[in-house]
This record gives sequence, structure tokens and C-alpha cells, in this order.
Amino acid sequence: MKKNPFQHIDLRVNNHDQAWEFYSKILPAIGFEKGNRGKSFSGYDADGTPPDRAWFGFTEDRNHKPNANRIAFWAESREKVDALGVVVRDAGAKNISGPKACPDYSPSYYAVFFEDPFGNRLEICYYE
Repeated sequence: MKKNPFQHIDLRVNNHDQAWEFYSKILPAIGFEKGNRGKSFSGYDADGTPPDRAWFGFTEDRNHKPNANRIAFWAESREKVDALGVVVRDAGAKNISGPKACPDYSPSYYAVFFEDPFGNRLEICYYE
């Protein structure tokens, strides 16, 4: 059985160049280390081999409108959530909440919530 069934995200954005600039600052810090830039689709791979290797990509869609979905990434500690909170702030994330404890989710849940420049909701979390 795989440790993590997550395989990929193919997110929509309305400006490919701006998405590359934003995600090139945060995805490597989260663990998606190998970037592949294309004309209207780009992304980053994590370590591993298919089918277990996770990737995060984005496709330009000039008509993209944000919605209530949220994508969450794991962090290995509260300290890592704190450090990544600085990374997302420095990258230009919007509507940042946290890092903070979220006892309504779980007694040890700790996260930073934010939006990318296109209104897509993201989260970096840790819990035991």
C-alpha cells in the first residue's frame, strides 16, 4: 500500500507567467523540487517514481474564477508550518490566516491558510 495516495493537482489560473513566479517560490519549499515550465501548462514534481511521484501543475485558463475548494499540503512539524508561512507571505500570497492552532479540526492541528494570486485556496498543515 502507498504511504500517500495523493498523485497530482492540475490547478487552473488566469495568468501562466504570474503562476510560475508565485509557485516557483513556494512549491520547492514544500517539497516539489523539479520544475517543468511549458507554454500554458507548468508544474513541479516531488521525489519518487510514477505512479507514486506526486506533482502539482497549473494550466492557464483566461476565464478562471476561484471557488471554495482548498488544497492542503503536509508539513513535518509546527516549525515547518511557521517557516512555510513566511515563504508564502514573501511569495505574495493573499488572505493569509495563521500559522495557528486549529483545535476544531483536531487537538494537534496547526496550519497556515492562504490564497494564490488567482484566489485559489491553499493550506499547509501539520498534526499528529
